[in-house]
Amino acid sequence: MVLRLSFLIALLGAVGSLFFSEILKYPPCSLCWYQRIFLFPLIFIFGVGLWREDANYKFYALPLALTGFIISLYHNLLYFGVISEALSPCTAGLSCSAKQLQLFGFVTIPLLSAVCFLTLSSLLTFAIARKSK
Repeated sequence: MVLRLSFLIALLGAVGSLFFSEILKYPPCSLCWYQRIFLFPLIFIFGVGLWREDANYKFYALPLALTGFIISLYHNLLYFGVISEALSPCTAGLSCSAKQLQLFGFVTIPLLSAVCFLTLSSLLTFAIARKSK
C-alpha cells in the first residue's frame, strides 16, 4: 500500500512539474531543478520496487525524499522572504523567489514540492518503522 501510494505521489509530482514547465511554459529556477533531480529517480525506484516486489525500496528512496524536502524547505523560506535572496544559489536565470503561480492565494509551486517530498518522506519513514517492529 505504501509503495503504490508513494509511486503515485512521485508520478503526480513529476507530471505536475513537467506540466508547469512544458505546457504552461513556467521556466524552472535553479532550486526547482535540484528538486527535480531528487524527485524523478523516485518514480523508477518505486516502479522497480513494485515490479520486483522489493521491500528494500524504502531504504533507497528515503535519502532522496529527505534531501528533496530539505531543498524544498529552503526554497519555500526563500520564496516567502524568510531567507534573503543574497543567500540563494539562483544567480543566473529565473529568480527562485519569482511569483509564477499562487492557487487560493497561498499554494505555490515550491509549496507543492515541499508537500510532495514531506508526504513521501513520512510514508517511507512509517514503512521503515513498521517493518522494524
